Amino acid sequence: MALTNGLAKIETQRLKEQICHDDSAMPVKAQTVDELHSLQMKKSGPNTPIIGLQQTTSGSEADKDKQQLESISASLASLTRETGPKVVKGDPSKQPETPKVVHASHQHQHTPSFSNITDSALKFTHILYNLSPAELYEQAIQYEKGSFITSSGALATLSGAKTGRSPRDKRVVKDDTTSKELWWGKGSPNIEMDEKTFLVNRERAVDYLCSLEKVFVNDQFLNWDPINKIKVRIVSARAYHSLFMHNMCIRPTPEELENFGTPDFTIYNAGKFPCNRYTHYMTSSTSIDINLARREMVILGTQYAGEMKKGLFSLMHYLMPKRQILSLHSGCNMGKDGDVALFFGLSGTGKTTLSTDHNRYLIGDDEHCWSDHGVSNIEGGCYAKCIDLSREKEPDIWNAIKFGTVLENVVFDEHMREVDYTDKSVTENTRAAYPIEYIPNAKIPCVGPHPKNVILLACDAFGVLPPVSKLNLAQTMYHFISGYTALVAGTEDGIKEPTATFSACFGAAFIMLHPTKYAAMLAEKMQKQGATGWLVNTGWSGGSYGSGSRIKLAYTRKIIDAIHSGELLNANYTKTEVFGLEIPNELKGVPSKILDPVNNWPNKNAYKETLLKLAGLFRKNFEVFTDYKIGADSKLTEEILAAGPNFRGDSSISGA
Repeated sequence: MALTNGLAKIETQRLKEQICHDDSAMPVKAQTVDELHSLQMKKSGPNTPIIGLQQTTSGSEADKDKQQLESISASLASLTRETGPKVVKGDPSKQPETPKVVHASHQHQHTPSFSNITDSALKFTHILYNLSPAELYEQAIQYEKGSFITSSGALATLSGAKTGRSPRDKRVVKDDTTSKELWWGKGSPNIEMDEKTFLVNRERAVDYLCSLEKVFVNDQFLNWDPINKIKVRIVSARAYHSLFMHNMCIRPTPEELENFGTPDFTIYNAGKFPCNRYTHYMTSSTSIDINLARREMVILGTQYAGEMKKGLFSLMHYLMPKRQILSLHSGCNMGKDGDVALFFGLSGTGKTTLSTDHNRYLIGDDEHCWSDHGVSNIEGGCYAKCIDLSREKEPDIWNAIKFGTVLENVVFDEHMREVDYTDKSVTENTRAAYPIEYIPNAKIPCVGPHPKNVILLACDAFGVLPPVSKLNLAQTMYHFISGYTALVAGTEDGIKEPTATFSACFGAAFIMLHPTKYAAMLAEKMQKQGATGWLVNTGWSGGSYGSGSRIKLAYTRKIIDAIHSGELLNANYTKTEVFGLEIPNELKGVPSKILDPVNNWPNKNAYKETLLKLAGLFRKNFEVFTDYKIGADSKLTEEILAAGPNFRGDSSISGA
């Protein structure tokens, strides 16, 4: 039957027994779309593959939540208010303001009292507390310009105008205690400020954070050693910073978070908000301030996340030695038989490459503690350089750059979002921060027995240090304090010359005490545990940069393997001139000719001249440490000095 429009009428037949089924189940238990969305996510807590859980304390969930908010409110208390701000958990864009708030009394003394109030006393401070990576991705992408998901799943972010640390803007409060305990003066990274100036900057940072609609709060741990772990709280303005610290610190379990209590140390990161240039001690709009007495750190005028990581490392360099625990800027791995090795080295020496070994477990890549019962990683993540990163050279780091990883200041394709790791348009200091469990052979928990070998790495572009040397304790202290490597300078009229670089304890920017104190602790622990010190040159042989050649990585790996296996301990040794280094006569898999550098130089006079020049640079660098006495007398200091280079007549190095 045709209709007037020419279309046939569709006949339908209702069959009682033949019913067309779809894939739907029972109707959803929701009356509105908002209620339906509320069913999409169930409540959960943070998780992490770490040490055993603590028992939960008694009390209702409401009481625990109230205590938690009171603690955060107290952390955010301004010096000019008698109570902390009104705090409430949750994203302000997803929930209405609620009267269910918490105040905390200001716990510090000498609080100025003001009768007038401002809008900050009337508003809520929304706390985004220990968010998961997925939640922080949402916050960053929605609210922070320059945040994108890359093709690998990592979050690409920008750190603003500062793409590296600002060591000249770092300050430490000098008081009656720290004036005696810390290393001050020439060569020291510790630049002083007074208590009042710190409080001015703290007030500026806290008031800024409390003026925001929301702040991110991380409660986490430092040090995988359960006996000596430190509780830290990080208050920040950016999701990027919260995710960075989520990765870099040790992540608490839900049970540990419930019982977290008062932190041992708090960071107030105001990010891009500058310091007041008219404030005493300020030399720029950036200021990174540490107050050890108050157990607080303030960051103003920089969004570079590495300031938080290294600020906490400085804290550990102060706290741990007071417990007779040695804090170390080193990589650390462990063999299948439990033999642990520490790797020290400045940038470009191969520390990351050589400490990453598929035949050994990675305990950590950067920061460690050595206590009476072994080594432990300070951090819960890795902070790897990305410039020129490739899957072939660094497969573990490459594969770790996935969902949850923070990529700082990298350049990527606009459409495919594939990162170009060779592009230095933003900065050469591109970085990736990821949890340590992203490395396949990471040892969780990140602890190990006492080190068997202490390996000091130097990329000697002068070409006069042996590929490997066995060190006695005094030599280990001397080279540990020196922290030597050599970089290749820029081109000038077609000539490239090496430039010596020294960084005390292989991390001068972060140490708090005098370098000889860390060196003495290292020697004491090595002697007690029977560890051996080694100096490994990953630089040039047969001449300086431009005439000699770089020692092959395959040879260096053979050397490191021989150290791990104990093969090198049984070798026959010869002592070199000037530096007095013990070098093996032969080593399987390594040409004997290169083991003694003089053999590989075609011009022996040029070798001797270069050797004396480098010895002079060592001596000049060490001058800042010669007037420091360890203990009641200077016996240990004299032993360290005697372990340095020896040569006859100062005239031969007068031009050094």
